[in-house]
Amino acid sequence: MADTQTNLIGKLCLVTGGTSGIGLVTACELARLGADVVITARTQEKLHRSIEKLRSESGSNKISGLVADLSAQDEVRSLAAQFLSRYERLDVLVNNAGAIYFRRYLSVDGIEMNFAGNHLAYFLLTNLLLEKMISSAPSRIINVSSSSHQGQVIDFDDLECQKNYQFMQAYGRSKLANILFTYELARRLEGRGVTANALHPGLVGTNIAGNNGWLLRFFLPLWRIWATDPERGAETSIYLASSPVVEGVSGKYFYQKEAIPSSGYTHDLQVAEHLWDVSTAMTGLGG
Repeated sequence: MADTQTNLIGKLCLVTGGTSGIGLVTACELARLGADVVITARTQEKLHRSIEKLRSESGSNKISGLVADLSAQDEVRSLAAQFLSRYERLDVLVNNAGAIYFRRYLSVDGIEMNFAGNHLAYFLLTNLLLEKMISSAPSRIINVSSSSHQGQVIDFDDLECQKNYQFMQAYGRSKLANILFTYELARRLEGRGVTANALHPGLVGTNIAGNNGWLLRFFLPLWRIWATDPERGAETSIYLASSPVVEGVSGKYFYQKEAIPSSGYTHDLQVAEHLWDVSTAMTGLGG
């Protein structure tokens, strides 16, 4: 990967969900490239363990972290406040943390968990840190999405899948929302020195479904037959965070380090704008 990367000495990168899977690999590689890296974790114990692992594997001591359950909006706000009080800049934000829920669960805010954790967390955290990224420009926002967005539409009358919950549809819609958000964000940031891109990491053998108890034991063997390893899955996130090739590139969807078309629906400007307005209201950013 060295041929498409540059050293990141003096840069600060925030990687959500940097404790396992592609988030851990992404954080490790960015640290190897010289960046100061901040990761997020759901518990202090997991954070401490992951930081020690990352320092050992990357050879860098410039790794720190913050604790938050990103499906809870108060915790996202606390995380952002702590980050802004501790760090003077933010060059790269990798919105990586995500999950898939085989059953319909609600967050502490009463919002369906796929939508809360996979979309609203990205939306809220990014907006809370945006002024810091603008002042740190040139800077980059990378949103981990999925090919699961293909064939999906946003049902604004049933955003939280109350009528007929199907886990792949709920997950796919949240990943569709990631891309719509990315494209709208890129349009709003044009000329401000901050780029925003989304990506599909591939089918990766991580613990993204690890919250599903006994159901996971049934699906995991099948999942691992086709899944690639986290190292390969993280390549595009690392590329978008570090490569000089994509300096200034914004509003694109990537797979295997190449910009590829996302679904036609993701380019509907009215849908993107409406989703932005709805997300603003649901996170209280407009008040």
